[in-house]
Amino acid sequence: MARYRITPSPNHGERREGPVDMLILHYTGMETAKAAHDWLCDKASQVSSHYFVYEDGTVCQLVPEDRRAWHAGVSHWAGVSDINSRSIGIEIANPGHAGGYPDFPEPQMEAVTALCADICGRLSIPAKRVLAHSDIAPARKLDPGEKFDWARLAGHGVGHWIEPSPIRSGRFFQRGDSGQPVAALQAMLAHYGYGIEIDGTYDLATEQVVAAFQRHFRTAKVDGIADASTIETLHRLS
Repeated sequence: MARYRITPSPNHGERREGPVDMLILHYTGMETAKAAHDWLCDKASQVSSHYFVYEDGTVCQLVPEDRRAWHAGVSHWAGVSDINSRSIGIEIANPGHAGGYPDFPEPQMEAVTALCADICGRLSIPAKRVLAHSDIAPARKLDPGEKFDWARLAGHGVGHWIEPSPIRSGRFFQRGDSGQPVAALQAMLAHYGYGIEIDGTYDLATEQVVAAFQRHFRTAKVDGIADASTIETLHRLS
């Protein structure tokens, strides 16, 4: 069983709306776990999360679940923009893409999986609302990234997952394309929950949303290009 500690952060407030029906997973993106933990508990940072998971599987609770932690930033999902008020946030110690992006160690993944299963079970969080930071802020964030084992979580009843369609050659859409097929793709992404404008133009914002989807659901190739594998996987999930 993972070690558990309470290490209070001063950075929280009243929830402004409800219910709490989302679970957001992050990586810390800092050089060391201790530096990240200290930052989340520093009043000057103005950021926090409900939980922090070290590489060895130690779980720290920073903010009580009934309080609004400050982890999501400017974000959007399925019509919700104040995601901090509706979510539980978990920070997972990992230096992230800018720091070499190492694999998530087994003790850490075991602890994260158990923690997520406990939270989702107690709060009845729907599978489609267990999300990456990159899902809710695709223009700003990459975490927890394509190395995070979403399939493992799903195997323990946490989150929405299907085996992605295999990558193969065929028609694809990319930045600069436009027309009804692009609008249909945008509509599917919006229907799933992503914050995207349905205008039929494959612009930078669309590319970023497609990359976020790939980073969560089709991790073998994250390039922001909507190939057949990406579109089929999205269609089967929706």
